[in-house]
Amino acid sequence: MTPASPLPRPPRVLVIGVGNAYRGDDAVGLVVAQRLQEDPLDGVTIVPTSGEGTALLALWQDTDAVVLVDAVCAGARPGTLHRFAVGTQPLPALFSRVSTHAFGVAEAIELARALRQLPPALVVYGVEGATFETDAGLSAAVAAAVPQAVARVRQDLLALTASSAQRCPPQGGQRARRGEPPCMKRL
Repeated sequence: MTPASPLPRPPRVLVIGVGNAYRGDDAVGLVVAQRLQEDPLDGVTIVPTSGEGTALLALWQDTDAVVLVDAVCAGARPGTLHRFAVGTQPLPALFSRVSTHAFGVAEAIELARALRQLPPALVVYGVEGATFETDAGLSAAVAAAVPQAVARVRQDLLALTASSAQRCPPQGGQRARRGEPPCMKRL
């Protein structure tokens, strides 16, 4: 009797909700993560975090795909949803100046890129904020954008988990090369 071939491992897909619950619209990444946790998808881990850069590097280590949600202040209309596939291109420079951390999301992404430690797929959603004042809740425009952000992230997650599940070999494979789909490993 021939041994059965090993089953593919499930993809390691991570959602990171970034924010500060006490600074108005800065909490939007946390709120989106919370809403996604209310109706979780199989194979997806959801983590709320403050967005400190080195913590982000540790979180997405050994993942196949990451979707990160954070508030931004890039000059667009409050509530505008920005989406960037940063696994293949840098985050626009305008978005690297809006972090409340000295070493935040944009810096973590570019450091990981330089160290060749980016996840095979990394999507960043930025929700344009209006107010970042202490002890303020979400502004009306950002609160109204949350359902759209949740729906768009969920759509990405469904695509990532479906495409990853078809390609993921058993654990122990190598990381994907740049440009390969998530979980497409080198031989």
